Amino acid sequence: MPTPRWSFTILVLLVAAAAAQAPAQAPAHPDYPALLSRTDAMIPMRDGTKLYTEIFAPKNASGPLPLLLTRTPYGVIDDEQGIANGMRIYDELLRDGYIFVFQDIRGRYKSEGRFVMQRPPRADKNDPKAIDEGTDAYDTIDWLIKNVKGHNGRAGVLGISYGGWLTVMAMLEPHPALKAVAEQASPADMFLGDDFHHNGAFRLSYGFEYATEMETGKTNYSFKFDRADTYDWYLQLGPLSNVNQKYLHEKVPTWNDFVEHPNYDAFWHRQIFAPYLTKITVPNLNVAGWWDQEDFYGPMKIYELLERFDTNHQNYVVAGPWNHGGWARPGGDRLGPVEFGSDTSLYYREKIQAPWFAYWLKDQGSLPLKEALMFQTGSNRWQQFDQWPPKQGVTERPLYFQANERLSFDKPQATDGPAYDSYISDPAHPVPYRHQPIGPTYPGGGWPTWLVEDQRFVYHRPDVAAWQTEPLEQDLAIAGGIVAHLFASTSGTDSDWVVKLIDVYPEDYPSDPKMAGYQLMIANEVFRGRFRKSFEKPEPLVANQVTPFTIDLHTNDHAFLKDHRVMVQVQSTWFPIIDRNPQTYVPNIFKASAADYKKATQRIYRSSASPSHVTLPVLTTNR
Repeated sequence: MPTPRWSFTILVLLVAAAAAQAPAQAPAHPDYPALLSRTDAMIPMRDGTKLYTEIFAPKNASGPLPLLLTRTPYGVIDDEQGIANGMRIYDELLRDGYIFVFQDIRGRYKSEGRFVMQRPPRADKNDPKAIDEGTDAYDTIDWLIKNVKGHNGRAGVLGISYGGWLTVMAMLEPHPALKAVAEQASPADMFLGDDFHHNGAFRLSYGFEYATEMETGKTNYSFKFDRADTYDWYLQLGPLSNVNQKYLHEKVPTWNDFVEHPNYDAFWHRQIFAPYLTKITVPNLNVAGWWDQEDFYGPMKIYELLERFDTNHQNYVVAGPWNHGGWARPGGDRLGPVEFGSDTSLYYREKIQAPWFAYWLKDQGSLPLKEALMFQTGSNRWQQFDQWPPKQGVTERPLYFQANERLSFDKPQATDGPAYDSYISDPAHPVPYRHQPIGPTYPGGGWPTWLVEDQRFVYHRPDVAAWQTEPLEQDLAIAGGIVAHLFASTSGTDSDWVVKLIDVYPEDYPSDPKMAGYQLMIANEVFRGRFRKSFEKPEPLVANQVTPFTIDLHTNDHAFLKDHRVMVQVQSTWFPIIDRNPQTYVPNIFKASAADYKKATQRIYRSSASPSHVTLPVLTTNR
């Protein structure tokens, strides 16, 4: 959701920077100001609030065109240069012909009203003036249908991140003219898997920097750090109680909500999509990136929730080798140092997104995918499936932790001595989540590509445990959900467990020498131990007691190639993307004191009775 990068102002800079690095033979983009006429409007909502809206219509349209709406909290295109650069992500759609509409949501930039972070669906639907983001979308489309000339009576909605969330809100109770949407990288649950928490573990640097970005004023704001490495800044911050005391002074509503709602209570339940996605209202194209650093959980969960009710086959999903919103940018042939052999972003926009909207909004062409289109990383090829995850041609195989830092599909045997690996987790010296120095989350820096960083930078730390297979004798392809089953203990009374599934490249790799020995993270997740029984009612761990933890590493489509190794790393800190667990149970970590943070001895068991392992969905049928 939260992605200030998707401010059109910031998007302009990103597209311009990418264009500057593009090959000289890259095709020229259309002259957007010459092709499009612009109209600005303050569109009234049902409660009287007016929302700033920009409408771009082709000047020489040969007939009626569909309306294509994008709503954003990050500022719409506001000048001719913005049209010339920001519109480039719509090149393929522009060629087909649409009336493009961009709108600031209430309380942001030039729109009236009060901004509320992820404003939940309205409680009283009988109140004619009750509002939410769904009613604002409805009222906007209604006004467009009645006041814009040259449309064909159909509308579509698309958006990325927060815009993706707004897209889902638009389809909960859709306007009759809304005929298709493309939800892209939307959050679905801010406590279990998206921007602000993962399995109850708080995403500190992201949560702090995004809350201040959005709620310091009506426009984007960047918190002013006093040092280059935010790892050091957050470490010097001390306990989370210092945030309000030293910096925010209870003036940022979302941070105050973090503090007052440390568990999965009614506040978080009002925001999740599960209770609302109980029917298919319009055709929806869900889009996700395998290395999305913000919202991978969301679009896959939304697809899963809607799939329960998809009797008319209107729920589709695409996942590619992208970071957050990477499908809308140039350079889809690589992410960081990892190469994909083709421009996957252009392929999506040209072969999937454009035909999708043409089919539903213009009655042109055919649907561009069966139901699920996945890019298999490793082999670098697209795969079509009738559903996701596939139910046929997949076998669940447990990959067990073994002695001597080995992984094997063979279950551990009984041993006479201790069968565990151990490390000391020290909150005063947490494991960094990416290479230092760690710059601010925005703008850019290392944040967009941290999920593909070489994990060798922490591999030999004494507080990171690792196991790996022998070099594979043949390709090992996986397709579907990956689940880690840890049997672990801690000398403390609370603990975080971070699990990373890694593709280890051969040390001799002549086809791409820069990748020799590379440790590429394929899947990962963190789990906060206090929530092992309930996210609503946390409990302390029993010190030094072997405890099972089931950690969903989410879905994936990847091929570990011959001569590569499969590695699993486990650690208990991941800083500062995840706040430091005190490792002493306290009712509310946001109110913990410095004295609560203590070292702990962590043990990961690999015995026949406590066989820690990762279950892989091994693909047995070529697609």
